[in-house]
Amino acid sequence: MSGITLSLAGKVALITGGSRGIGAATVRLFRQAGACVAFNYRTAKPAADALSAELGGPEQCLAIEQDLSSPEQGRTLVEETVRAFGRIDVLVVNHGVWPADDAPIATMAEAQWRQTLAVNLDSVFGLTQAAVAQMQHQDRASALAGAGPDTAVGHIVFISSTAGQRGEANHADYAASKGALISLTKSLSSELASQGIYVNCVAPGWVETDMSAPALSDPVTRAKIFSGIPLGRVARPTEVAGPILFLCTPYAGFTSGEILNVNGGAVLVG
Repeated sequence: MSGITLSLAGKVALITGGSRGIGAATVRLFRQAGACVAFNYRTAKPAADALSAELGGPEQCLAIEQDLSSPEQGRTLVEETVRAFGRIDVLVVNHGVWPADDAPIATMAEAQWRQTLAVNLDSVFGLTQAAVAQMQHQDRASALAGAGPDTAVGHIVFISSTAGQRGEANHADYAASKGALISLTKSLSSELASQGIYVNCVAPGWVETDMSAPALSDPVTRAKIFSGIPLGRVARPTEVAGPILFLCTPYAGFTSGEILNVNGGAVLVG
């Protein structure tokens, strides 16, 4: 008896923020599943180039230097992906910023608010708009002619956060942007599911990444974080990448508009 395979052979995926953390783990899994992958980075060129080389080089895993803080930059990244691979079947919106220092709303700088929403939300509009237009343009018959039950025209997976579900004191900018992605998931699923474009969301809790390192390295903060997670630890990046991959396979063929919580039982929402 053969094992179950989560295959994305013949698919093209764009994964934002792919040079490290959850993004890099997702790039690896998607390549292992057979997809060609494009991912962007902003400053981590050595890590991005090393990941690309590890996973087949630019013909199969393309690293693109691209800031994402405006709709125009999001559209440009999709265009670069299509230029390289001819199509786009999956968009994973993983990039984001989380200002580590507490910023009470009474004193939060307007520049911080605007920058967080520019990166975490404005760029997502451009990415999604361009990716959906490309998916709609691609021939649905090519998907319907494939073997098995996969008749999807495309998949979009947004990466939100527990902060987008329960809020986060002193980080209202981040929580607001991540909550918006949850609403965007539901709105776009209602709009696009009938066209064969599946839109879902993964909402992680605390994960071992560079972004969370400052908080997790502080003994007091770390103890407080761990005390709120029933599993008693934070997630590894691959434990978030796995659910992302699943949502882009035929095994999730009747799942759209879902918020998949990956938080160790810390936040229980229906």
